[in-house]
Amino acid sequence: MLTTIFIFGFDINIPNFNRVLCKLLYYISFLFSTLLPTVLILASLDRLLISSQNVNRRLYSSKRLAYFSISISVCFWIIFLLQILITADIQELAPSVFVCYYTLSSFYQMFITYLHVIINSIASGTMVILSILAFKNVRRIRSIPHQQRNQLRSMNKKDFQLLRCLYAQDIIYIICTGIPCVIQIYESLPKDEIHTPVENAIDNFINQFGIFLYHIPYCASFYIYISMSKAFRHELKRLIYKIWCKNLISIREEEHRQDNMELNVVDAVSTIAVPA
Repeated sequence: MLTTIFIFGFDINIPNFNRVLCKLLYYISFLFSTLLPTVLILASLDRLLISSQNVNRRLYSSKRLAYFSISISVCFWIIFLLQILITADIQELAPSVFVCYYTLSSFYQMFITYLHVIINSIASGTMVILSILAFKNVRRIRSIPHQQRNQLRSMNKKDFQLLRCLYAQDIIYIICTGIPCVIQIYESLPKDEIHTPVENAIDNFINQFGIFLYHIPYCASFYIYISMSKAFRHELKRLIYKIWCKNLISIREEEHRQDNMELNVVDAVSTIAVPA
C-alpha cells in the first residue's frame, strides 16, 4: 500500500530504478497478501474451537497452538514465495522504458494471476465454512436456558464481541478480494479488438477501483474493532488514558520540582544577612 501511495499519489517510482527494491517490493507484497487470509483462517478456526461445547475441542484453542500454527504458516509462505525474488526484476519494455515487474514470460504471468485467484478463492471458501460452523455453535449456545448456560457455555461476552468482529473481517475480505480477482482474470484474457479512449478510461477506472478495494481489508481491522467491540474500545481508552496520565504526571512532577528549586533559592536569598 505504501508503494502504491508513492507511485500514484506522488509519482515516485523508485523500484523501477533499483533492482533490490524491486525484488523486495514484490516479495513483501505477496508475502503479506497471503499472510492476511492465513491469519483470518486461523482466527476463524480458533473461534470455532472456543465456541464448541466439547471440552476436548476447546482445549485446542490455546496460545501455544496459535503461536505454533502462525509460525508454521509464515515459514511455509516465506519458502514458497522465494520464487518472486528470482522472477521479479526491472524489465525493459521499450528503449529507455524500464518497469519493475515479473519476467515477461506470458506463462509465468498467467501462473501468478491464477495463483493469486486460487489462494483468495480457497481462503474465502474456508472462511465461509468456518464462520457458518461457528455461527451454528453460537446459536446452539444461545438456545440453552440461562440456568444451564453458566455450566456449559465456553464463551464470555468478550468472546462474542470478538467473534462478531471476525465475521465482519471475513465479509470485508471476501468482498474486497473477490471483485479484484474477477477484474484480474478479465484483464488477463487476450483482447484483439482496439478500444476507444472512452473504453480505455472505463477499464482504467475499474482497474484502479479494484486496487482500492484490494487494499481495504489491510486497514479495516482497527475501524471494525473500535466500532463493534465494546471491550476493544474500553482497552483503547484505558491505554490512551494510561499514556496520557503518565505524561501529565511527568509534566507535573517537573513543574513541582522547578517550583521547589525556585522556593529554595528565594529562601536562601532571604536568609542572607545584609551588612551594616
